[in-house]
Amino acid sequence: MALNCPPRRVSILGSTGSVGTSTLALLDAAPPGSFVVEALVAGRDATALAGQARRLGARLAVVADPAAYGVLREALAGSGIETAAGPEAVVEAAARPVDWTMAAIVGSAGLRSTLAALQRGGTLALANKESLVCAGEIVLAAASRSGARLLPVDSEHNAIFQALDARDPAMIEKIVLTASGGPCRMMDLAEMRAVTPEIAVRHPIWKMGAKISVDSATMMNKGLELIEAARLFPVPEPRIEVLVHPQSTVHGLVQYADGSILAQLGTPDMRTPIAHSLAWPDRMAVDLPRLDLAQLGRLEFLAPDPLRFPSLRLARQALRDGAGTPTVLNAANEVAVALFLDRRLGFLDIAAVVEETLELFGTPAAATLEDILALDAAARREAARLATRRSAA
Repeated sequence: MALNCPPRRVSILGSTGSVGTSTLALLDAAPPGSFVVEALVAGRDATALAGQARRLGARLAVVADPAAYGVLREALAGSGIETAAGPEAVVEAAARPVDWTMAAIVGSAGLRSTLAALQRGGTLALANKESLVCAGEIVLAAASRSGARLLPVDSEHNAIFQALDARDPAMIEKIVLTASGGPCRMMDLAEMRAVTPEIAVRHPIWKMGAKISVDSATMMNKGLELIEAARLFPVPEPRIEVLVHPQSTVHGLVQYADGSILAQLGTPDMRTPIAHSLAWPDRMAVDLPRLDLAQLGRLEFLAPDPLRFPSLRLARQALRDGAGTPTVLNAANEVAVALFLDRRLGFLDIAAVVEETLELFGTPAAATLEDILALDAAARREAARLATRRSAA
């Protein structure tokens, strides 16, 4: 990144999560004067948030959980840093004028703040894939109206973004998202049935939060990414492929009509795609271990097993059905994963609950943000009911 350019003013939504902390690590390591932090937003970890705000000199620190506000306010007393709490404060923080916003609040909870940032304009680095899954048309329309630039941060979508020549979409034959396969890649169904939360969150390659780690174990994460890719790139669903790539070195591929395949490779570390979006359209130096292809030795690619990982099928069908179906898919999955992490639902029951919820709702209409939020709430209620019934059986 050029050092003679004006400081880039940034906000981080979800600063205490894995993506947020990686973003802050890059800001810490950047040359002085490269970035100015406007707002940091966290869910409920007020102590960590306060430490981040002091270290980065943020102007505003917001905690989404009002119950944590007292801790935040006390921790930042006398610092001159503004504090606030609650869902509306999160949205107001996202709407503050900045050059670049990291949207990394996990799940559909990040939808309102993502839209607020897009409506304000500037550049939005999107790590919250659920926003595009639940409200893809609304999110893209908001970006179009304000002229905001939407940059993908998921390693797979960032890889596709780097390899994609979108000047002539007809020349793009297909795009390929890669998946590590997670901790259950080599398990049979009997072993998967006995998977505990401790096993599911033990990702073999990536260090991630509990929810996304479970999604990786079920491969729902890749299903959500498939829907996100269909929103982001000029490629229809049948030409979006998923391959299991255990080394997690090739993050995405684009195949063109002349048979050429362009791939983006790198060390599996989220700081790489975050840095790409943070400095875009330039690049910034990042102190990370470099990929040693000779030491790596080989690259493997395998088709995912549809029997052991039905979440991919469910996500692809939800994308095909359209309307509010992806909203139902995401809501049911978030509920089922939370119940699994709370030991109230079996591992294989996660996909089963999602499928039953999808069957119950059919193809519901969801044209506005209010429709989507109402559908999300209804799907969560039904998924919880179905999960309870399944656990009691």
